[in-house]
Amino acid sequence: MAVVMRNNSGSNVEAQLIYAITLPVSCAIILINLLIILGITCSRQLHNSQNYFFLSLLVADLCTGVALPFIPWMGLNRPLSFSSCLLVHIFPNFLFLAFLFNLVLVHYERYRSIVSPLQRGQLWLHRRFALPLLAVWTLPLLFALLPAFGWNNKAIHDRNDCCPITNSTAHSNCVALSGERCCTYRSVFPNAFIYLEVYGLLAPAILSIAAMTCRVLWITREQLRDIQRLQRAVANRECRRRMEMRYACCVAAVSLAFLACWVPYIVYTHVGMEFLLRRGGRSNRTGHIVLSCVGIGGTAVVPLLLGLANREYTDPVKKLFRKLRHRCRNASVQMDTSLRFS
Repeated sequence: MAVVMRNNSGSNVEAQLIYAITLPVSCAIILINLLIILGITCSRQLHNSQNYFFLSLLVADLCTGVALPFIPWMGLNRPLSFSSCLLVHIFPNFLFLAFLFNLVLVHYERYRSIVSPLQRGQLWLHRRFALPLLAVWTLPLLFALLPAFGWNNKAIHDRNDCCPITNSTAHSNCVALSGERCCTYRSVFPNAFIYLEVYGLLAPAILSIAAMTCRVLWITREQLRDIQRLQRAVANRECRRRMEMRYACCVAAVSLAFLACWVPYIVYTHVGMEFLLRRGGRSNRTGHIVLSCVGIGGTAVVPLLLGLANREYTDPVKKLFRKLRHRCRNASVQMDTSLRFS
């Protein structure tokens, strides 16, 4: 019984740590995504294929924000049946993969639009935008469902329980109270599946986003040099200085966003591989919780930065809040006048 009480107290501390880190970040992600989605849907000028791609990314990011408090539990042991264990691991994994696929699609569309600006309306992404949107949701779902189709370690789940073997009496009491086998990451995802997801999907996606971003910055630099050559003829040094400053600020912002959003996730991915595969989950559980929360939360901030940096998305929301504030002021003035005359 003492062993069960120690396990319960440990799980309570872990739960408090997870919710203390993830709930504020999750609420902020959900709220900002809803505001940007509202701004896009309320403006008819933004109803085009490019913004549909970004709207799909925001929906995926919103779902990731909802699932964020549950993702750190995937690396911890919990007493669950195998069907419940599949659900609590497959569903968050699908949401994050869908988010990553949508993020790659948005970066690719913007990259193609910058590389071939004159052929933007002729791109197949814009002419048949429904197909890419269907693909970035269907392919992650099919891959995430592979453990449910049989590619899993059910045998590990059937022979594992969450009770430490200290003595036979304590172990039997713990098993009798829990009533469920121990649900772990390893019982749902085989090692081959984890390697395939990390090095076959996640790593190429992150590298492609980084490569497209660097290519866009390089194209921007070349265009800036062309503009500066033209400006040398009129000796407009102040304008050149402002353009160079804006470009430097853009490069610094992109670099800081990459360091703040992607580096923690890359560290979490490789440390998670060490934690789950090589050490079998016997490591610093607190460190794993903090890394998972910071890593996943950091990647979920990327679409918010893209959305808040675009005035087309934020201006409709600002106008809506101005109207609401104006109506509230009018209502308060009318109420004050009615109270005075009454």
